[in-house]
Amino acid sequence: MRRNRQSAQVSLAFLIASAITLGMLVLTIVLVGQSFRGMENAKITAASATARQLAVSVDDRIRAITGPPSTALAVLSHDPLAIADTLQQRLVRLPVVADILDSSDIVSAVYAGYANGDFFLLRKMRSSGATQFPDAPTNAQYLLQSITRAADGKSQSMWHFYDAGRTLLERRTPSDYHFDPRDRGWYELADASSNTKLTAPYVFFTTGETGLTLSRRQAIAKGMDGNTVFGIDVTVTDLSTQLAELRQTPGTRIAIVNAEGSPLAHTGPDATHNGAISDSAEPQELYDDAITAVLDHDSSQVSPEQVNSFTTENRDWYGMTEPLESLDRENLKIAVAIPADELLADVWAALTRQTALASAIALLLLVIGWFLGRRVGRPLELLTRQVGALSRFRFDTPISVNSHIREARQLSVALDDMASTIRSFQSIATALNRGQDLDSLLQDILAQIVHILGQTRGAIYLMSRQNSELSLAVDRGIHPPKTIFGINASDDDNEVIQALRHALSGHPVFAILRNRRKQLIGALIIEMEHGDHTRLSNDLIVFVDEIAGSAAVAIETRELIESQQALLEGIIRLVANAIDAKSPYTGGHCDRVPKLAQMMVDEAIQSPAEPFANFTMNDDERYEFHLAAWLHDCGKITSPEHVVDKAVKLETIYNRIHEIRTRFEVLHRDAEIRCLKRQLAGESSQQSETDRDLEQEELQKAFRAVANANTGGEFMSENDIEHIRQIGQRTWVRHFSDRLGLSGDEKQVLTDTPEQALPATEPLLADKPSHLRSWGEHKPPVTKDDPRNRWGFDMTLPEHAVNQGELHNLTVAKGTLTPEERFRINDHIVQTICMLDALPLPDRLANVPHLAGTHHERM
Repeated sequence: MRRNRQSAQVSLAFLIASAITLGMLVLTIVLVGQSFRGMENAKITAASATARQLAVSVDDRIRAITGPPSTALAVLSHDPLAIADTLQQRLVRLPVVADILDSSDIVSAVYAGYANGDFFLLRKMRSSGATQFPDAPTNAQYLLQSITRAADGKSQSMWHFYDAGRTLLERRTPSDYHFDPRDRGWYELADASSNTKLTAPYVFFTTGETGLTLSRRQAIAKGMDGNTVFGIDVTVTDLSTQLAELRQTPGTRIAIVNAEGSPLAHTGPDATHNGAISDSAEPQELYDDAITAVLDHDSSQVSPEQVNSFTTENRDWYGMTEPLESLDRENLKIAVAIPADELLADVWAALTRQTALASAIALLLLVIGWFLGRRVGRPLELLTRQVGALSRFRFDTPISVNSHIREARQLSVALDDMASTIRSFQSIATALNRGQDLDSLLQDILAQIVHILGQTRGAIYLMSRQNSELSLAVDRGIHPPKTIFGINASDDDNEVIQALRHALSGHPVFAILRNRRKQLIGALIIEMEHGDHTRLSNDLIVFVDEIAGSAAVAIETRELIESQQALLEGIIRLVANAIDAKSPYTGGHCDRVPKLAQMMVDEAIQSPAEPFANFTMNDDERYEFHLAAWLHDCGKITSPEHVVDKAVKLETIYNRIHEIRTRFEVLHRDAEIRCLKRQLAGESSQQSETDRDLEQEELQKAFRAVANANTGGEFMSENDIEHIRQIGQRTWVRHFSDRLGLSGDEKQVLTDTPEQALPATEPLLADKPSHLRSWGEHKPPVTKDDPRNRWGFDMTLPEHAVNQGELHNLTVAKGTLTPEERFRINDHIVQTICMLDALPLPDRLANVPHLAGTHHERM
């Protein structure tokens, strides 16, 4: 009873949730109560005061920025440069213009536009505009650009480069520098007024920079053609640099814009996009989300000076706009955007102090949580270490903890069950993959399943090939019948189980084995001890059925592998038997070599003597050697039978000695005819017959010499070979065409040989061109320097594939084979290696081509 009593348990989820909720509640009350009201009021007050003060400062600074250029224009309007008609006269005033250019950092160019279209400009080689003149002299500090127009309206451009001492460095005549200053906005504005005028932002013609121009017409007497207008360029970059000095915080954005929102100057990253160089004064588009948001709020407010709060660029901002009175152009205003985090830095400092207080409280909660966590986490740490063993595939480590936490105890039980299940599957998987043959596979499967179920007895039956009975494949601890009849492959599971119950005694548990096509392949029988099969839960029965299904697939796979292996060996033996049948005189060579090779390997393995003392072979190597022995002569399939079985020298598909004999018969008969002709001519019969007999006897001897040479039974000396050649020099007369009745291949061979006129005199024995066959496209890759030779062959390749020359064959010194035929015989080794190398052999059989192809030299 004491075992069933359980101590009070607390939910881990409830404990953790309560602690976190309590801590967060206390922290939230302290922080929100101390800071909410103060931060809200401080934000509004600080933003309004700071933004308005900044607007006033910017207005004053703009007055200071535009004042010097305006003063310089007023002075320049009285300068003689206004009435200078030629470039030489204008160059005299270059020091004055250079002094004005150097007087202020924001001035980028000083120039004069004349009423006749002439133009005179001096700029500094600095800032981004310098990139427009990459080929300028290295130490150039000033660039003078001038345009003069002739009476016919044609213009001439001239550039002068000066160093810091205003010494001329180089003159150039650019071809693409042509424009009329009278068409520019700054000229038109100043020409219509006697005051200094300020243009809207536009793109400068030469440098492509965005800026504005202060312009003023001449103050001295007006010329005959009109006024000279002086201008000073101030780039946006220069104004932006001045504005940047007025920022109260590093992230403050300030922009001077017109009524359309085009920026005159701006501080901020990537604010404007200049675009391509254009000679039109188009306003620039603003690319600043913060300033754009300020302008959007300004257009929707009744009071533009009101401070607006907004969010952009993932930051909180405050912004406002103020009209500018420092410039003479109306409707210009300044827009200011300040990041909230920078503006309220002092407020955040106060918040930091409050956060420190909250952190102290959180630290106290952390100590309390740590103490409680130690009590709660100790069993979880133990479970973590035990589960870590599972992650290292150590499924035999027991998993168990003693904890008051209900979830921890339940987790321990679940993990232990999981480890037990994994161990069972691991054992079965090992058994299914370990067996190299079907018998050992079945033994392992039965042993593992019986062990998992806690039993000791069982058996596995497999379906017979006739699909009409179950045959005992393996048993353990019982002796069931060897065969169970009355079962068909088409029976369902219930019918099979009923047949098994009738055939077997006791109280076994059955699992039907079916392959992936749901075909019956066998049955698994587990004999329960004392008939207590009720101990098997439904989950365990399902587990057995699943394992039986996996076992069935493994059995099917193993049967397929063994059947394919048997089929492969059958095909190999079929090829070997066909080769033996092709050459019966070898006495079953292909059948005997594997047996002899296996006997030699067995002796080598068992031999304690060197060099075989440490020699051994595993099952895969034995099987590889076994297949190589059967395939060692498979290349003979490609060897012509008349070459392999060549018994005499003149034999091709037939023995050509009969053809030679016919020629001797012709010569024999010719001798008889000559004898008769001499007698008819009145010569002595005795003399003519004596000559005939001598000639015919000589022919008999010559034929016997040729016939003996044809058999190849003895080694031929040089004298014998020379004798055959002398016999071959005798001639006979052919009266019939040698081009009639030929096959297509024979005609092709004779294409390049002219036909002889009949009757034709031919040698008794000859080596004719028609006896030769070239390799053509079938030249084998056996020479060492052949790029196709990837097998490492090093053989001497005959000049011709076939040489059936009669003298060539008859004068073979030893045997019956010519060099061409001997190469063809040896070529079966090459073909063996090539044929086997082309097969998609698995890795364990990768050495079969090497073993089979080198059997003539080594084993």
